[in-house]
Amino acid sequence: MTERIIIKEVSARDGLQAQPKHLSVEQRQRLIASLVKTGVPEIEIGSFVSPKAVPQMAGTDQIAAALPETAAEYSALVPNMKGYELALKAGIRTHAIAISATEQMNQNNIRKSLAETFTMAEDILVRAREDGVAIHVYLAVAFECPYEGKVSPATVLEQAAQLMRNEPARLVIADTIGAADPASVRSLMNECVAQFGTDVLGCHFHDTRAMALANVYAGIESGIRQFDSSAGGLGGCPFAPGAKGNVATEDVVSMCEQMGLDTGVDIPALLESVKVLSELMESPQGGRSHYWLNNNWQKISRDHAA
Repeated sequence: MTERIIIKEVSARDGLQAQPKHLSVEQRQRLIASLVKTGVPEIEIGSFVSPKAVPQMAGTDQIAAALPETAAEYSALVPNMKGYELALKAGIRTHAIAISATEQMNQNNIRKSLAETFTMAEDILVRAREDGVAIHVYLAVAFECPYEGKVSPATVLEQAAQLMRNEPARLVIADTIGAADPASVRSLMNECVAQFGTDVLGCHFHDTRAMALANVYAGIESGIRQFDSSAGGLGGCPFAPGAKGNVATEDVVSMCEQMGLDTGVDIPALLESVKVLSELMESPQGGRSHYWLNNNWQKISRDHAA
């Protein structure tokens, strides 16, 4: 049986949240509707944060109230307990929370200490267990911090173990600034798998140094089967100026499918989503394989069918 890769499509949240162009609620709804047609199993629709802090995510409650019916699992980022309660009220049953592995990243990003951030995460995890809500915990800057430099794998493993005590639905090791390399990914994820198994683990990679897809492959080799990606590679990180952004969904899907791994994603529909994104952003979007896929995927599909 072909192995399954679970992709969480994050263009509607992580892809948009740092963009200088702010899309309207209607435009974001159009994007999500196009993503639903791709068959991607998970879609992050936005975040329940203050619109003053992240104006790009204003109106996420309106989007949650009018989501298309689909087999895909919808999720949203929540920054704290207030955000959790807003997402719960809006009917979202899978939430993401992000905490950073270093003191300085927490202080500069959300103005909380490392200890305060972990306490917040633990409080949400306990509450979510009572409410029957799935929590995806992101351990950010797990490889390198823009303020403190390289992060020790021992630190990440210790923090991961602390988080796992509260049984998150998923623990995502995140290369927030795109500083990881395949060797460091394989080493860290091998240790994570040895301690926590594969079912609960995921990875989130950025392409700042053009290694995101190679890092996905390294994660696959370690047994990881759950990855975040963004259609067209849309995204970016305010702490990594000039970064391309998230690993492109079409690159991940193309690689996995050619390797015989099943993503369940319809490539032509995904390419149409990238086209929609390009129109909405008024600038061309696309991963490293986008041009090639647009011109060759139909031929490959025919060859596979034959």
